[in-house]
Amino acid sequence: MRSACAVLLIAAMACVPVASHAQKAPAPPEPSLTKAEMQKFLATAKVKSSKQTSKGITAPWKLRLSDGTLEHDAAFQAVDEHKMRMDFGDGTSELNFVDSFEYDLAAYAIAELVGLDSMMPVTVLRTWNGKKGAISWWVPTQMDEKERLARKIEPPPTSHWNDQMHRMRVFTALVRDTDRNLTNVLIDPEWKLWMIDFTRAFRMQPELINQKDLIKCDRQLLERLKALNRDDVARVTKDHLRKVDVDAVMARRDKIVDHFKKLVAEKGEDEVLY
Repeated sequence: MRSACAVLLIAAMACVPVASHAQKAPAPPEPSLTKAEMQKFLATAKVKSSKQTSKGITAPWKLRLSDGTLEHDAAFQAVDEHKMRMDFGDGTSELNFVDSFEYDLAAYAIAELVGLDSMMPVTVLRTWNGKKGAISWWVPTQMDEKERLARKIEPPPTSHWNDQMHRMRVFTALVRDTDRNLTNVLIDPEWKLWMIDFTRAFRMQPELINQKDLIKCDRQLLERLKALNRDDVARVTKDHLRKVDVDAVMARRDKIVDHFKKLVAEKGEDEVLY
């Protein structure tokens, strides 16, 4: 199953000519809140109702929150599975398998450091129903990437879709997310891409996932990666990652920077950076 998802994702990230554009579905206006206000709301607002979703393997909960003035939905993920060995349906296996909400929190914290938190819903730690988990702002979406491909819908040129995909590829490689499947790529009514669900990220291997697909990089993102400091990564993830996990992130950072340095030397800066 994981192999099939990986193949689909690679296909999804390519430019695919399709028949027509999707019409924008009207969406209710989002409340105008700062990130800090969202974080406070997610951490403290009262849960009015809850419903478990059917999304993915872990099926997170959709919670309706209210602080007495504002109501908004949130996604709550409490999975925290650790196994010495995990056997998958495709015949592959993984040692020291982890599937944890802690990685959602770590991914968001690192995304803030490299300037990609705008591509992820605001996420904080919360205890609900007797369980600790990651709670995220519910993003209004028109579809996920799996549905877009199934319906053969082409993103409008104004969405800069490929640029968004390139940023996601780089971040996926940085945190070594082994489950960046099509349902974890959400598309909002403005054709903005949102990355969700990093519970199977942060593997210890320093190698880059799908390195051959790292063909372009945002200039600002590359500069943020070059400036990424191990102490900062350790500080913002201290409650979620081990020292070896942070070491692996920094090793992959080095590989990403070297990879794009070589590409620029081979193809020229304008062909690689945007």
